[in-house]
Amino acid sequence: MAKSTTLKTQILSLPLFLLIFGFAAASMIVPAVHGLVLNDHEAARAFFYAGLLGLICFALIAVAHVGRAPRLGALGPLLSLFSAFVVLPGYLAVPFVEALPTTRPIHVYFEMVSAVTTTGATMFQDPERLSPTLHLWRAQVGWMGGLLMWIAASAILAPLHLGGFEVTAQAEPGRREANVNTTMPVNHRNRLVRIMRTLVPIYAGLTLLLWLLLLAGGATPLVAVSHAMSVMATSGISPVGGAQASGTGVSGEIVMALFMLFALSRLTFSKDTVTATQGGLLTDPEFRIGLLVIIAVPVILFGRHFIGAYDVAAMESISQALLALWGSVFTVLSFLTTTGFVSEHWAESQTWSGLETPGLILMGLALIGGGVATTAGGVKLLRVFALYQNGVREMERLVYPHSVSGAGAAGRRLQSNGAFIAWVFFMLFALSLAGVSLLLTLTGASFEEAIVLTVAMLSTTGPLVDFSIETPIILIELSTAAKLVLCGAMVLGRLETLAIIALLTPDLWRA
Repeated sequence: MAKSTTLKTQILSLPLFLLIFGFAAASMIVPAVHGLVLNDHEAARAFFYAGLLGLICFALIAVAHVGRAPRLGALGPLLSLFSAFVVLPGYLAVPFVEALPTTRPIHVYFEMVSAVTTTGATMFQDPERLSPTLHLWRAQVGWMGGLLMWIAASAILAPLHLGGFEVTAQAEPGRREANVNTTMPVNHRNRLVRIMRTLVPIYAGLTLLLWLLLLAGGATPLVAVSHAMSVMATSGISPVGGAQASGTGVSGEIVMALFMLFALSRLTFSKDTVTATQGGLLTDPEFRIGLLVIIAVPVILFGRHFIGAYDVAAMESISQALLALWGSVFTVLSFLTTTGFVSEHWAESQTWSGLETPGLILMGLALIGGGVATTAGGVKLLRVFALYQNGVREMERLVYPHSVSGAGAAGRRLQSNGAFIAWVFFMLFALSLAGVSLLLTLTGASFEEAIVLTVAMLSTTGPLVDFSIETPIILIELSTAAKLVLCGAMVLGRLETLAIIALLTPDLWRA
């Protein structure tokens, strides 16, 4: 027992990025076994050898680190998270390139960055080009990226008040709150282990449940598990080109929509955020704003569709109207959570009244994004709520200039400092949007393509390149420079600008 405890302590003392690397190497056994079962021996060998080589490297580096005291500073875990999005995809791409030698390494690196950041943009728009094992690996990497964000939100970003936590925190972004309980360094390893023990079973259990429900709905095992992992990670990765081709119909979409709600608020699966102390899920501002958007936008679209259909006498039945309405609801929920799946009735809801592709609406939903500390990307609903609260308060002061807010300490925080930091984030996001768009235009992309690509990458909603523009963008035809810019934009959108700035702040070495 003592030896096992010592071994466990030594493993946990290893650098965080090395632990992530070891987990990624061990996870390659899954596609290796899958390829062996399907007699895809080339893919099975590629994943087995790459995983074995990775585990050997992990063991050698781990032995070299034995006896070294782990760093308890705040910058180390954040730097490890950044490395997981930049360096780790290079290793994850090795078996992919070996199993598909007809493609360029830059394409596979882009694919892995897209998957691990839960963006879901793909270079291989023809699903037939990839084998089932490679499709499984893409979905699995996206699933692991979502799990990483679930854990990192509480273990890394929350203590530094980043990733949306800065809106309700008292300290500045990138710094811990100064009080009597922070005189000693925070042991990030113990916090990480505690959070993993809590969240990993929930994440895996929900994925398993969704997989079983999709299987019962008529999906094939590969499609069911890929869509289950993609919904939980909000990656939008599919081996058949999207949820509309899964064959599960409306029942499958309803099941996926229920699980997408976990990306609207962290309170749906955890109570480790500041907003958890303000009441239950029904009083959570993020969840309420998300439901409002999910209801309001489809109703507006449906009203426009209904008027158009009424004018041309194309309204054939109530069932057709309900299917069109459901197509809008599912698609709006999917893009709000930055998943990017579209309903199989989305085309009907568009052509029903002759309405063109509402690309601006989809991009707007993706920019808003889901809840803080979830797998969803975008600006986040809590920041939108903070700006709304601040606007309401300012209008009250126009009527009663000397009034005092009665929203309590947390409410006043959202109305003042929280709104200010949210506004700063919006400005940084706008500058990032302009900067990435400019770089893409310099690489030869048109203005429309640059805007769509930038929004898709910064909001981690890759399917926008297919559904928010009349002619889908073929990513594989872009220049190498444009692909590298998109990779950087995906990392920036996943980790967020404030975290990058905090990472580059020298003061964090002393935090």
